[in-house]
Amino acid sequence: MVRPSRRKEMAEKAVSTYGASIRLACSAFGISETCYRYQTILSDENAEIADWLIRLTHNQKDWGFGLCRDYLRNVKGFGWNHKRIRRIYCELELNLRIKPRRRMQREKPVPLTVPEAPNEI
Repeated sequence: MVRPSRRKEMAEKAVSTYGASIRLACSAFGISETCYRYQTILSDENAEIADWLIRLTHNQKDWGFGLCRDYLRNVKGFGWNHKRIRRIYCELELNLRIKPRRRMQREKPVPLTVPEAPNEI
């Protein structure tokens, strides 16, 4: 199975090298024309998001993804999509580890007294 990005590259090569129409190239490689024309323009913003996330998690050690996202959207006013922030958060491996529950320390039970005579409790 060929990745969609690879299919796009092959369609672009067919259009530029062989002079095929975009419509023909897209149908030949099984991608939509929308996919063919899509341009990624957000890589600079991804670096900015990563920088913000690193700073936030460095200053606030106990903040997880949710608090970071809420801070960026509500306090700082950035309109970034939560799925995008989550993807970058996970790529940076900032996921907080789940702390194991601590067992309660129990006191040692007092040893039972042995009765010395009959009918003694």
